[in-house]
Amino acid sequence: MSTNLSVPAKIVPMWQQQVFALDAKYNSRRTSGLPGFGLLYLRRRSQLLRDKDPTNTAIRSSYLKLRSEILKLRYNGSSSDTTSLSSRTSTDGISEDNLIREKLPKKSTAENFAFAGVHHVFDHHKIGITALKFANNDRSKLCCASLDGTITICQVTSTPPKVVAQLDGHKKGVTAIDWSISNDLIVSSSLDATVRLWGVHGEATPICLRVVGDQVRAEVLCCAFVPANNNLIITGNAQGLLQVLNVSTGIYSRGGTSKIGGKVLALTCEGSGGSLIWAGNDRGIITSLRLEAGSGRLSKLRRIETICSAAITSLSWRSWLSRESPTPTLLINISCNAVFLYRISDAQGALKILRQYPLKHRQYLVRSTFCPQMGVCLIASGSEDGSVHLLNAAREGKSAQVNRLHGHSAPILALDFNYDESHLVTGDYQGLIIVWRN
Repeated sequence: MSTNLSVPAKIVPMWQQQVFALDAKYNSRRTSGLPGFGLLYLRRRSQLLRDKDPTNTAIRSSYLKLRSEILKLRYNGSSSDTTSLSSRTSTDGISEDNLIREKLPKKSTAENFAFAGVHHVFDHHKIGITALKFANNDRSKLCCASLDGTITICQVTSTPPKVVAQLDGHKKGVTAIDWSISNDLIVSSSLDATVRLWGVHGEATPICLRVVGDQVRAEVLCCAFVPANNNLIITGNAQGLLQVLNVSTGIYSRGGTSKIGGKVLALTCEGSGGSLIWAGNDRGIITSLRLEAGSGRLSKLRRIETICSAAITSLSWRSWLSRESPTPTLLINISCNAVFLYRISDAQGALKILRQYPLKHRQYLVRSTFCPQMGVCLIASGSEDGSVHLLNAAREGKSAQVNRLHGHSAPILALDFNYDESHLVTGDYQGLIIVWRN
């Protein structure tokens, strides 16, 4: 089954995004010590840009140029001095200062994990962003899923960044997405009780290759390709079922269904060809399972009760090349105002808590992710306070806070790094997507 696709007709004008990015760039100077006011300022600016959008392109260009000069004079002291900003971006159309070539000292962890500059802003989705995923080993191609029922593919590093395709077909909100290893397929799950498989081939228009209904017609809340066998997809639904689907046949695998109870809100697979899978539900329970990559058969291993009986909204697996964390770990968001690191303690997938970090999280499906660098223990998490928390997982307590990004005015639900960590993308409950430049 295929679906005709087109780029959305009502994509926010590039001019609005440039002005918003320009204001966000100077926000740390404008509202130093007052992060609450900073968020309010950016939110009001975004609203004004939507309401007062001049149609005259000459006025737009003149406005952007004058505002850029005024802000530089106000916060840097001269129109040529831009080196005081922690991160420079060319989103506002101003070329970076290429004359500065002094040899800089080795950067600290905080400097390497800055992500202080707004590279671009997308707001073509009008309601919540549920998932963001860069293509594998691709620093530009980004897939976005929304509760508006659509999926979009964006080019982040093009000039300007742009939406290149919209995938229509789901009748209700999209809950999760994943790329195949070769980036030629995308799987999506939805509240409409279906899983869709999309073909993505170069510059060609993506098409829907297959639509498969849930076996019990329940809402499908999470999905992922199985790393050890990309011909298999695993899904979790609102009736507590994990199900393994064969991509080639569109048939659920025999023996590939397991009931863990509650609503399966999150799952993650062991990478590097491993066979373990972990799934978390809305009752604070994590279940480890073993998947036979050849047959698609699932078998339960461990049932782990977390420290609070609250919804588990995100699970991520990672092995480290670090002395601080030599064993594989799971990064877990639980809606009890914290994000947790658990160590995988045996071959059955049992978990032992390592650390927890406070953040505001009670109501929404907040997600977190590991930094792509294998040699360092850095994580990023969304939160309901509208800020992105960047943490050094090798540290405890307040010293773990590396950075905190402000720019959203709604709970941040989804985020992802590209593979070389040059960009971090975050999406919130109101549909705003910000691409941060490192």
